[in-house]
Amino acid sequence: MRKRVLEGSVLFISISKWIFLASVAGIIVGFSTAIFLKLLGISMAFAKGYKYYFVLLPLAMFLSVIIVKYLAPEAEGHGTERVIEAVHKRSGKINPLVVPVKLLATIITIALGGSAGKEGPCAQIGAGLSSSMADLLRFDDRDRKKLVICGISAGFASVFGTPIAGAIFGVEVLFVGGLIYDVLLPSFVAGIVGYHVSSYLGITYFHHALNFVPVFSSFFFIKVCLSGLFFGLCSFVFIELLNYLKSTSRKIRMPMALKGVLGGIILAGLALLVSTRYLGLGLDTIETALEGGQIPWSASFMKMLYTSITLNFGGSGGIVTPIFFIGATAGNIFGHALGLDPAVFAAIGMVSLLAGAANTPISASIMAVEIFGPAVAPYAAVACVISFLMTGHRSVYPSQVLSMSKSSSISVEKGHEMSDMGGVNVSLREKSITGGILKGLEKIKKNKS
Repeated sequence: MRKRVLEGSVLFISISKWIFLASVAGIIVGFSTAIFLKLLGISMAFAKGYKYYFVLLPLAMFLSVIIVKYLAPEAEGHGTERVIEAVHKRSGKINPLVVPVKLLATIITIALGGSAGKEGPCAQIGAGLSSSMADLLRFDDRDRKKLVICGISAGFASVFGTPIAGAIFGVEVLFVGGLIYDVLLPSFVAGIVGYHVSSYLGITYFHHALNFVPVFSSFFFIKVCLSGLFFGLCSFVFIELLNYLKSTSRKIRMPMALKGVLGGIILAGLALLVSTRYLGLGLDTIETALEGGQIPWSASFMKMLYTSITLNFGGSGGIVTPIFFIGATAGNIFGHALGLDPAVFAAIGMVSLLAGAANTPISASIMAVEIFGPAVAPYAAVACVISFLMTGHRSVYPSQVLSMSKSSSISVEKGHEMSDMGGVNVSLREKSITGGILKGLEKIKKNKS
């Protein structure tokens, strides 16, 4: 009896402790996110007052590199990736300078046309503030990691207005195929509190309830499954393009600041020759896609290209907003091509690209409910899981730790970060479908010869 009372007391104190700490983290992150989003909005509005504002992109990229390099090198890249790395390699320890440096570098990059997102900085700012809070309270490594994960969740929830998806994202994004259940409660609390604080401070969010009445049919369901395969392929292409331009950037022998200038010149040239549609956040195009409007067939790939150049040549910002752009435009084009409702498939594409590119099918499926309503959610969830599987063992976040193989016929090294993972070995089972098809093809080949 005494042990049961002691167990209950410990759990009660632990739960109370983390509800309080997560609430404080949510308040801090929600407040800082609101400041960041307001400053970003003001800066973008000011820059777009000039027709050719993007000609300053070389200067913006140069300044972004210099600020990050000399003040807080940990703020390099697209934010969330660095936080994942900090959790896995440094128990969530983050330099406090990351917060103001990431805020400034991202505003400079996006306001002047860099193709990047706003969630990465918010996740990094939230994690940085949570890490500082943990240091102030002299937490051990285990508790610091939990508090930093709360910061990720609160940052994601308060930037997109999706408290539940944000909470799950902070937990799900660390491992491919694994969830840390002991962080679920504080993540939920931090996400919900962060969202309400930023909402109270005047941040408005995009919630687009679809005019969609589900009428289940095998024909429509098959098309949803096909869309999942298509969005998984889009995720695959985006990740490979990011990696290719990252490799290309490393091969160019010049200081990173000059690479920033080069990247800015290329982006400004593309804006003049192709379109300014793919600069910045691209929220207008996302809304057009979700309303079922006409989108250029090359929109998804062009956004991939602009984003890959921005993030690999010194620009600062997140990657989820570009993923939303790519997914929404790809879904819109898919819908138009097959004579389906382009708005519905733009919504499905938006969350499915997130599921595939970031390996977060659960949070992406929940996001479909929070942004687009429950009617489309079952179909979006199916497409999300298919996209997640179709993308394979790769990610826009190479610091994610792999906890599963996406097929029983594929052998991978588990427990390693994606960047450190060895090759993927395909060993087909004797009675597998793929093995049967290959054997059949071999027999046909022998018979012909």
